[in-house]
Amino acid sequence: MKVFVTGVAGQLGHDVMNELAKRGYEGIGTDLKPEYAGVQDGSSVTKAPYVSLDITDKDAVMKMVEEIHPDVIVHCAAWTAVDAAEDEDKKPLVQKINVDGTQNLADAAKAVDAKMVYISTDYVFNGLGTEPWDPDCKDYAPLNVYGQTKLGGELAVANTLEKYFIVRIAWVFGLNGKNFIKTMLNVGRTHDEVRVVSDQIGTPTYTLDLARLLVDMILTEKYGYYHATNEGGYISWYDFTKEIYRQAGLTTKVTPVTTKEYGLSKAARPFNSRLDKSKLVKAGFQPLPTWQDAVKRYLSALKDVKA
Repeated sequence: MKVFVTGVAGQLGHDVMNELAKRGYEGIGTDLKPEYAGVQDGSSVTKAPYVSLDITDKDAVMKMVEEIHPDVIVHCAAWTAVDAAEDEDKKPLVQKINVDGTQNLADAAKAVDAKMVYISTDYVFNGLGTEPWDPDCKDYAPLNVYGQTKLGGELAVANTLEKYFIVRIAWVFGLNGKNFIKTMLNVGRTHDEVRVVSDQIGTPTYTLDLARLLVDMILTEKYGYYHATNEGGYISWYDFTKEIYRQAGLTTKVTPVTTKEYGLSKAARPFNSRLDKSKLVKAGFQPLPTWQDAVKRYLSALKDVKA
């Protein structure tokens, strides 16, 4: 099986490439830079085939995919800077990457009859209420530009292909790149107290665990929409920070605040990021481990890697 992976310089793409190599599958990675840019940890991804590609260049995407002729495209590349996406001068680029770039890949996948995995987000919903969002729910109402463009990417895939997996995730952390855990560890080591939002509820996703699930998925034909975050219960960012510090041995005081009190974000955030993952089990997929266990393994892994 040959798999073309976009966004390999990011958290998830990096781990997907390594997971493919561990299982003996051929992975070809791509990102914008001329050469692979990411953690240089001796992992399989640093040794795997890499091609530079701008996914917003329709002709270049079609040419590359037709040359590689993959069995599967795993699309991890995206504009993910949520607040910056709200800037008027950035909006066209966010649209170009998240919607048009995804459409280009979907068209190419159709041309070579490849399966496609599209990584989406809880931000496609309005974040109201307390009930977990069902993966097949179509009550979309994204609150910000990032969510709107990720929804646009979902629709591009679903309206173009039949052989697709749309996998929504939330609160992502991995070794290769910036994330909430790395930020809070840095802040916790330099401050006596941190203020963290306590009224946004969801569940974290460790890219190492998610990568295993995605490779499991592409070996099947169980297409459709899925939600995939770690198990362990729904929590707030405040709860998450408390557990990070507990496991890291930091004594930094964590003070809960409301989103309104925090008041630093340019983009509106969903209060309810609970994602119903029961469809995974019904389809026969192994759920991700608990987020508490994921944090433990992640903190251990961080000690061995320098970004």
